[in-house]
Amino acid sequence: MAKISIDHDYCQAHGRCYARFPALFDADEEGKAVVTGDGTLPEATEESEITGVCPEAAITVS
Repeated sequence: MAKISIDHDYCQAHGRCYARFPALFDADEEGKAVVTGDGTLPEATEESEITGVCPEAAITVS
């Protein structure tokens, strides 16, 4: 089961991830992305869909 994670050192709070995938991401008090739920990649979602939305490459799936 693949897990989504965010490297907060790279996140620049563009908001693209939580705008595109509101069920998977939310924003913290600084506007940086946080993974919601248990961080499991939904079965019908490709890794590249999730990782490609971040211009800073802060999102990884492993």
